[in-house]
Amino acid sequence: MPTVTQDIQPILKRYPNARRDSLITILQEVQDAQGYVSKESVIAIGQHLRLPASKVFGVATFYNQFRFHPTGKFHVQVCRGTACHVKGSLSLLDTVKKELKILPGQTSRDRVFSLEVVACLGACGLSPVMCLNGEFFARMTPTRARKLLDGCRKEAVQS
Repeated sequence: MPTVTQDIQPILKRYPNARRDSLITILQEVQDAQGYVSKESVIAIGQHLRLPASKVFGVATFYNQFRFHPTGKFHVQVCRGTACHVKGSLSLLDTVKKELKILPGQTSRDRVFSLEVVACLGACGLSPVMCLNGEFFARMTPTRARKLLDGCRKEAVQS
């Protein structure tokens, strides 16, 4: 099984003389390839760009698009933007946390679910919105969220 740094070598090779100005692009490509940015990846990127790992990590943590833990098979995003908040996304989030028994930013031990709170999904007219593996679910209610998550659980058991 290849190591994390071996996995990202093809990405780093596309940037042979890269400096700090390529950092965000490289971080994005690593996350696209691996699903998250690991500690080992941060170190390897830093070495490649001749930057301390602390600088790489500092930039990555500044932007909320980067994750530092693997996501679950079902990655749930709950929008907490203004329109979604007004339409009840807090109760939706509370329901999802209770159902999954995890907090935002966490992945369940069995790696079936991960939960993320996002500031805005850009679908304000459909609020409150929940996103599951990139698929948007409009006008979500706690009841609809429970049914959706139950369906995911059943699918996870079957696979």
